[in-house]
This record gives sequence, C-alpha cells and structure tokens, in this order.
Amino acid sequence: MTADKDYAAIIAGIGAYTAELRRAVPPVMQGFGTLARAATAGGAVDAKTKELIALAIGVTQRCDGCIGFHGKALVELGATRSEVAEVLGLCVYMGGGPALMYAADALRAYDQFAGPQPA
Repeated sequence: MTADKDYAAIIAGIGAYTAELRRAVPPVMQGFGTLARAATAGGAVDAKTKELIALAIGVTQRCDGCIGFHGKALVELGATRSEVAEVLGLCVYMGGGPALMYAADALRAYDQFAGPQPA
C-alpha cells in the first residue's frame, strides 16, 4: 500500500490487459462478463448494496483493482462517502489490521472518483 495510489490509473492498466484477455480467451471473458452482470444486477438486493459488498470483499482480499472498479461503480451509483465508510468499518472489524490498511485505500479510491466535495 502506498500513499500515491492512483485508482483511475490502476483500473485503466487492468482494463488494457483485460482487453488482451478478451482477445486471447474470448469464451472465458464472455462467461465472466455474463457472471458479473448477473451477480451485480438489482434484485432482492439492490445494485448499490451489491457494490458495497463487492468493495468489502475487495478490501478483505487486498485487491487494488477490485477496490478501484467497485469504488468507481459506487460513485456512479450515488453511494455516499458515509455509506462507504460504514461498510469499510465493518471490513476492519472482520479483517483486522490488514483490512484497515486496505479500507483506508478504498476510502482514498472513493474520494479520487468522487472528486472534490463541498465543505
């Protein structure tokens, strides 16, 4: 974990190589895309809640790409910083010190995608 992580750059770099994987193994990537769309679609649990869960899993699994993609999705879905922070608190409770380090980064990712907020 570093203080200078740029989550837009992280997900852009991963995106470039997922494009490479789409060319190399199209059936696998099509299957993953189908799975992702089905898993994140609103249903009994709404899409924003599912993204909060996905962010929490990314934090506890220490996945910068997951934190970036799901942090960005949460901004796009209108999640508030308070909602994200509360879920990150649960991550710290369940995952201890390592989760705390990545929870701080997840809040950084949210802030980077949300941009400057009014005081």
